[in-house]
Amino acid sequence: MNRFNNINALLSRLDTLLPKIESEYNSALQIQTISSDLKINIKDFVSHLRSILDYLAHDIRDTYCPTADSTANLYFPIRNDKVNFDQYINGAYPGLPTNHITLYNYLESLQAYNGNDNEWLTLFNKLNNENKHEKLVEQKRTETRSVKVSNKQGRGSVSWSSGVKFGSGIKVMGVPIDPNTQMPIPNKTTTTEVTIWVDFKFIDINVSALWLLKESLKRIKDIVTEVKKYL
Repeated sequence: MNRFNNINALLSRLDTLLPKIESEYNSALQIQTISSDLKINIKDFVSHLRSILDYLAHDIRDTYCPTADSTANLYFPIRNDKVNFDQYINGAYPGLPTNHITLYNYLESLQAYNGNDNEWLTLFNKLNNENKHEKLVEQKRTETRSVKVSNKQGRGSVSWSSGVKFGSGIKVMGVPIDPNTQMPIPNKTTTTEVTIWVDFKFIDINVSALWLLKESLKRIKDIVTEVKKYL
C-alpha cells in the first residue's frame, strides 16, 4: 500500500503549522513564557514528522520485505551504531539488503554515526521519544553572549562566545583583556560589540528548539523525495 497521499497531506499541514509555531515561539521569547498552545503545536509538529517517517517505513517493508511479519510494530530505522542498525534491519526489514541494496545503503547513510551532519536525526528521535504519552518535554530559555572586537581602522576583528574564558596577561587586537569582566579594557584603537542571543532549548537537547523543528522538516522532506524513487 502506497502511503504518499498521507505523507503529502502531512507535509502540507506542516508547512502551514511551521510559520504559526515560529510566530508563537518569537512571542514566547519576548514574554519568557511558553504557552500551552505553543507546546501543543510543537507536539503535533513532531508527531506528524514521525508519522511521515513511519509511513515510509511501512511502504519499504511492504515493497521489499515479503517475509516480514506485517503485524509487527515497525519504525523508521534510527540507530547509534552499525551493529544495532543491521540488527534492526534484519529483524524488522528482513531481506532488504538483498532485495534493494541501494535503498539499504541510503537508510544506513542517514544514521548519526556516519557524521555530524546526521546528528539532527538522533536529536529528533530523542525529542520524539520523550514526547510519548502526550507529554511534551519542557523547554528552557537560554542567553548566549558573543563578543566581537574590531580595529577602528578596519584592519580585522576577533570574536568569541561566552564559553571562552581569558586569564590574566591576554591581549586581543593588542588590547589587554580584563579577566574580571572578560572584556577589553577601554581604549582608543578598538571597538567592542556584545551580542546576546536568546533562544529556547529542549531539556537535554543542546540546540535551538526552533532550529531542530525547521531542520527536521527540511531533512525529512529530503528523505521523502529520495525514498520515493525506490517505491
